[in-house]
Amino acid sequence: MYAAFTLVVFICLTASTHADHHQPCHAPNMTGFMSVVSIKGEVKAFGAFTYDSIGKKLRFRSNESYPHNASIGLDVLMLFDEGIFYEIDSKNQSCEKKALRCIQHPLDIPDDATFMTTVNAGSSSIEGEGLKISAWTGSMADKKGTYFMAVTMECLPVGTFYVYESSSFLFSLTEVDIEIKDPDLLVVPPICLGQPLEETLEGTVHSFLNEFM
Repeated sequence: MYAAFTLVVFICLTASTHADHHQPCHAPNMTGFMSVVSIKGEVKAFGAFTYDSIGKKLRFRSNESYPHNASIGLDVLMLFDEGIFYEIDSKNQSCEKKALRCIQHPLDIPDDATFMTTVNAGSSSIEGEGLKISAWTGSMADKKGTYFMAVTMECLPVGTFYVYESSSFLFSLTEVDIEIKDPDLLVVPPICLGQPLEETLEGTVHSFLNEFM
């Protein structure tokens, strides 16, 4: 986790922008684990994710048994195309339906991202001991922050670093498979069906990223 943090920060500080012919790629369907760590080293969340790149859906469930006492217990289903998401509490059989105001998330490169550089992590001369990654950057949708994203040549995200004035976070991925192992995780749970859309307070921006701030 912290190795990924160091890698992303190094890329952010040393990379220079290359030619504009590089176009952002888009990640495939994925299943894996995601950790969220603040710049101060606090583990905000750790858990399993399932991502449907075609249907634009993301399920993330934090693991309360994670040994580092992650501060956020979270189960969310993001439906990006529909502009809504659900906060799910299976233990208490409750669910909240909210408007999704920002669709940025750490599993896909935004279309307006700027290519920075391509680097080899580890060794490029020893088989199986290196990873070639590309780095991308851009502004947040609200223009109040900047992101730096590292992905493999097959467009699998390695880590995304979000920088705000008040806080900064690293999202890193591990044990990624390019398939949806359990499609039911991306179906709206029965306890959420029929839930009314909650009113959004003025000035509130709901997004996947805001769940960790």
